[in-house]
Amino acid sequence: MIAITIADLGDPRTLALVSAHLSGMRAASPPDSVHALEVGGLQHPDVTLWSAEVEGRIAGIAALSRLDDTSGEVKSMRVDDAFLGRGFGRALLRHVMGAARERGMTGLWLETGSTAEFDAARRLYESEGFTPCGPFGDYRADPFSVFFTRPL
Repeated sequence: MIAITIADLGDPRTLALVSAHLSGMRAASPPDSVHALEVGGLQHPDVTLWSAEVEGRIAGIAALSRLDDTSGEVKSMRVDDAFLGRGFGRALLRHVMGAARERGMTGLWLETGSTAEFDAARRLYESEGFTPCGPFGDYRADPFSVFFTRPL
């Protein structure tokens, strides 16, 4: 059974997954194309990080960053390798979308990688109604980034 709760950034299990996420992003993309949030960014008042816990293990994390009163950005989506392909990423994404709706947001955006390492992520986002779009917010066009949006 999965329990999705606001993540504890003091929990070593959560920190380990954040670290693995950052390492993975740095291994798959050039430094200027890594847009993952460090722990300090995840602690910003406009960002909420959730964790999915299963049998005492952190299966995944996902964050929502408020862009303005009506829009948000999905950030830091990561499922631990041991839990890939079991629906935890989808559960976290749906949780973030629900939280965004509850907060009065009417649209979500996200940035993810364009290379093969991100194929599964792009398929997940598209299957949940996200469509490709151009850069948003402070992002700039980048051959290593793909941008998506979805109305809520």
